[in-house]
Amino acid sequence: MEESSKEEFTELKASSEAIDFLSSIGAAEMRRCVFEDSLVTVSEVGRELGDFKVSVEWTSHREQPCLLIHAYSHGDIDDTPSGTSILAYISLNLETLEQEQHEYVKLQDHQLDRKCHMVQCDGQLVVHKTTTVGEDVKRQSVSYPLSSLKGLVSEGSNLLLLRVLALRRNVPENMTFLSFSQDKSISTSTYRDLGYRQQMVEEKLVEVFGVERTVGLDIPATWHCFFLSDGHLASRVQVGSPISMRLLQFPPQTLTDDDTSVFEKRPLVWEEDMQMHSKFLDRKEELKAEHSSYMRKHPELRAMMADFLQFLLLRKPSNVFEFACEYFSPFASHRPPGGGFNTSSP
Repeated sequence: MEESSKEEFTELKASSEAIDFLSSIGAAEMRRCVFEDSLVTVSEVGRELGDFKVSVEWTSHREQPCLLIHAYSHGDIDDTPSGTSILAYISLNLETLEQEQHEYVKLQDHQLDRKCHMVQCDGQLVVHKTTTVGEDVKRQSVSYPLSSLKGLVSEGSNLLLLRVLALRRNVPENMTFLSFSQDKSISTSTYRDLGYRQQMVEEKLVEVFGVERTVGLDIPATWHCFFLSDGHLASRVQVGSPISMRLLQFPPQTLTDDDTSVFEKRPLVWEEDMQMHSKFLDRKEELKAEHSSYMRKHPELRAMMADFLQFLLLRKPSNVFEFACEYFSPFASHRPPGGGFNTSSP
């Protein structure tokens, strides 16, 4: 099932204070937000259930300089695997250029899967939503004029906005932005100063600064995030949930422009990236279909390879490469005289 609609406007608006705040953010401040956070998801009794990671790096999108945000969390809660992945291209003033979000919950009898892709195109923000429950798939596309989305903060840009607020150690009054609710309809998100508190990290008591974020109007969802003085995330919890995310080890010192240190290269564990894994599976199926189509159009290939393999197993040559060169040389349009398999000697 697929639905498509175009929203001409939205009655909800961001506050003037929120819009002014976004305008005040500069490139120098964004540079301080380029680092990685890594937290562990724990239960009320301290049992580790999974992890949560956020990385920010410089890149470009359609030749426009921007920031690439990659965030993912996964774990087992009550023996139920679940996870979320976000890949977003965010401009220097926190405008969402493109974002891909994927959420899944693997239940015993079926899987719940939500995907949402949004991208700017011809003055519109186009949002594609796909919800899969078992074998039931529902697709919906909605577009919004960019002029009606001033002060919009997506899930990707929210991660950057929180870092900016943490580094400034201050949340101005009346910080109400436009946002998307869980069903990806236009809603609002508000931010509030939680002040300071103490948190234990590596058996050391440190001071952390808190920011509260609330999304939605009818059934709001609220998160409390606390940050170290350098902007690194120290803890994150959704209010009312028994699950929380905590920093267990102090992060390495963030490099400045003058630093010449080089981090050790780390292997890319692409299987843990839901978007990359999804693209891998899609590409794998695409190649299999292309190969099968080519084989159907060229049945002589299957016969040729079967003859070669049979001849190879009969002769059992010590050098398979040279044997293959001799076997296939008669098929070449330009080949040296002689050679081939004119003799029957092994």
